[in-house]
Amino acid sequence: MIEALPTLRILPRSTGRCSGAILRVAAVLAIGAASSSVALAQDYPTKQLGDWTIAASKDGSGCFISRGFDQPGGTTLLLGMDRDGSNHFSVLNENWSIRPQDRLKLTFRLTQGGYPNHQAIGIVADGKQGFVAAFDPKFPVSFAGSKALHIDRGSTPVARLALDGSGAAVAELKRCVAAQHGPAKAATDNDGIPRDPFAERPKGRRKR
Repeated sequence: MIEALPTLRILPRSTGRCSGAILRVAAVLAIGAASSSVALAQDYPTKQLGDWTIAASKDGSGCFISRGFDQPGGTTLLLGMDRDGSNHFSVLNENWSIRPQDRLKLTFRLTQGGYPNHQAIGIVADGKQGFVAAFDPKFPVSFAGSKALHIDRGSTPVARLALDGSGAAVAELKRCVAAQHGPAKAATDNDGIPRDPFAERPKGRRKR
């Protein structure tokens, strides 16, 4: 079991194109140090299903599940889902040297399906380094039906994570998302995935 996570602070290395999406992920994943603050998000109480924690995002736009692993560096996994159907997946570890906004190509292999050379971006959260990646809408289904997730960077293994109990966790994740009534995100492409999920959102021109 993992305790309620502290607020995740995503620290951008610069103000490049990726910073807008990174800050968005920070807002979605962030939960208070006490579980009572999470319960304020649409009155959805944080739940524990085996090793998995299910919680609502503070802004009411979605929910996420998380799990900690007893591995060197204390690996933490998070899968978030928004009301618009988009998802974001993160893995963090205090031993890793990933820098904020580093662009990575990682291969994700689930028991049901895989994503070779998939783009991810580096993040830092409360003393741990890691990455965030967006996937197609089928990813949570494959995640729920898989017993394990292997992540590699080329020929170098990154993580070997057991996903026992993920089916029940994802089912509860969907129920949590259905209970949210926060602001919906900006429109995405037909498949629910932004053309560039790491691009900074355009800003309107200032009136003179």
